[in-house]
Amino acid sequence: MNFDALKEELKTLTFDSLRRDEEIYFEAVILKPELEKMSAALEKFLGPPVWNSAKEKLTAEMSEAINDFGGVAAGQTLYFLSDGKVRIFAMIWPWQDHEHITLKTGRK
Repeated sequence: MNFDALKEELKTLTFDSLRRDEEIYFEAVILKPELEKMSAALEKFLGPPVWNSAKEKLTAEMSEAINDFGGVAAGQTLYFLSDGKVRIFAMIWPWQDHEHITLKTGRK
C-alpha cells in the first residue's frame, strides 16, 4: 500500500486542473478521454471499485475514511484499500457535463 506511488502514477494523467497535491491527499479534474487510464491506475494500486451504486452500503471504515472529503453518492465510484492501520481511497465524481471528472484520493 504505497500512496506516494499511486499519486506519482496519477500525475502521469493529463489534468484539466490540479486542485490539491498534499502528503495525504490529491485532487484533480480530468477530461473523459483520461478516464480509462485513470481507472487502470487505480485498479493497479487499489483493486476493483468497492462501491459504484447507491444500492450498496459502505462499511463504517469506508465511511469514516471518506466523509471528510465529501463521501460518495449515486453515479460516483469508490476504490478502497485497508490493511487495518492505513486506509487509501479514491473517489471518482463525474460532472453533469459528461466531460469532466473529479478525482479525490487520500490516505488516512
